[in-house]
This record gives sequence, structure tokens and C-alpha cells, in this order.
Amino acid sequence: MNTNQIEALIGMLAVAGLFVIMVLPSLIGIAHDRRVDREIREAQDQRGQKEDQKSSSRSTVPSTATWYAEGRRSKKLVNS
Repeated sequence: MNTNQIEALIGMLAVAGLFVIMVLPSLIGIAHDRRVDREIREAQDQRGQKEDQKSSSRSTVPSTATWYAEGRRSKKLVNS
């Protein structure tokens, strides 16, 4: 190898080193964000499973009598 080739090699290594130094923090940040997102998703899944276990088997839809009574109350408020 002559002097020009060695200088070119050193220059390429310097550019590659600077590129790694500049890109590495963003890659670390991306990996950190993905890990945090995965932990949040897992926590939400566990929370959803706990809420599913707590819910009763009864329907949350109001009965016809409740719907009728609420309708009558609202009509009375409008008419008075």
C-alpha cells in the first residue's frame, strides 16, 4: 500500500466512525421506545384481563322499564 491508499483508508475509517457515533444514539433511543411501548401494551393487556374477570355476567343494557321511566321523566321536564 502506498501513502495515498493509507490516507484514503484512514479517511474512510474516520467517516465510518463519525457515522456510527452520530447514528448510535438514535438507534439506542428507538430500541428504548420500542421496549417502553411493549411494556405499556403488556400492562394494558393485563389490566384488560383483570377487568374482564371482575365484570359480572349480567348485561349492562337497561331494562325496558328503566328506559320507559327515563323517557317519562324527560317529557315531564320539558312540559313543565
